[in-house]
Amino acid sequence: MLELAILGAVVATVSLLRRRIVDWPVTSPMLFIGAGILLGPGVLDVFSPDIADESISLTAELTLALLLFSDAARIDTTSLRKSYALPVRLLAIGLPLTIALGTVVTALVLTDVTWAEAALLGAILAPTDAALGRAVVSNEKVPVLIRQSLNVESGLNDGLVVPVVAVFALLVSGDEAEGFGTLVVDAFIEVGLGAAIGSIIGGLLGWGTTRALTDRWTDNEGVRLVAFGSAICGFAFAEVAGGNGFIAAFIAGLALHIVTKDQACYRAELAEEVGEIGAASTLFIFGALLIVPALEAFSIRVAIYAVLTLTVVRMLPVYIATIGSKLQVPSRLFLGWFGPRGLASMLFGLLIVAKRGDAVDGVFAVVTCVHLVSVVLHGLSAGPGAEWFGNWFKDHCDDDSCESMEMTELRVRGERST
Repeated sequence: MLELAILGAVVATVSLLRRRIVDWPVTSPMLFIGAGILLGPGVLDVFSPDIADESISLTAELTLALLLFSDAARIDTTSLRKSYALPVRLLAIGLPLTIALGTVVTALVLTDVTWAEAALLGAILAPTDAALGRAVVSNEKVPVLIRQSLNVESGLNDGLVVPVVAVFALLVSGDEAEGFGTLVVDAFIEVGLGAAIGSIIGGLLGWGTTRALTDRWTDNEGVRLVAFGSAICGFAFAEVAGGNGFIAAFIAGLALHIVTKDQACYRAELAEEVGEIGAASTLFIFGALLIVPALEAFSIRVAIYAVLTLTVVRMLPVYIATIGSKLQVPSRLFLGWFGPRGLASMLFGLLIVAKRGDAVDGVFAVVTCVHLVSVVLHGLSAGPGAEWFGNWFKDHCDDDSCESMEMTELRVRGERST
């Protein structure tokens, strides 16, 4: 109970500073992780739950499922339809290139990993997290198109990468007696079953809530609870049935959004809020229990790998994906740099270790080190970087190469004024 009280106190204390943190050179994830390190076994040793406790892995699983569900359910389709080209480029071109390049760089730098483990690392470290760069996506000096693209990309790429992670995780930890083809088929069955269950639950939820509201059987608060319960139901039912629960949660949110249109973002609020609480708790536990052990695997080679992952592996695919987009070089580099690796990467690694065993412990240690470097570097650079880019855009974006960003800016301002 003491440890639960400490966890609650840390979450509440950091949340009290939520608005003030915007003006600080640190971010909420940095504070949660820092508090975990301070209170964990490595320093004060007042918070030291058993990492093997099933409640920790369950918290991580539910957190990721709720965030995937809410990310899919609250897609701003109105804005996305008006300026969809750049997010589509980042997801359809940049994301696959990031996974492929990440696999190659992993195999070349971390020579003691297999190609399957290299591919798993490349997939785990591909998703981005806008929360680590909140100063960027909330700074109105940064063009709307850039902010919106980063938000959409980070909201969808973790869901899109789930099946890839599932396939490579199964290959890494699969029984050597099984053939490669058998493992791939099993992985695709798991992915397909999860997608089918998620689409059914999300579709039924969308139809049922629309009818319930029309017939006045429930109200908006009731629908929020229904959405929250459906996210949990989709995840858990898929897991019991042998499917991938994370894919089920993501597809359920997507199906909800398709059926209920833009109203879905309001119906997924509770799932998102609970997911954020779980994310804060997971970051604190991550700092307390996992960073110090993972740092034992830290070396010059891992440091080089972390820098390459956060720069070349991210920025080069984004640069390639934005060829022909009329964005100038500083805009393309800005998009590439602000792709912080966040909660999804950490949870993917943690859950794979919890489910698959010692075969991927080394993989998770590397994921932890990269995540820690990202939290620090992207956290420290988010505020100054947003200010610099916003000022650059104001001073230099005066020709037709910036037309798309300027038109998006005018559209959004016009919508707000009306």
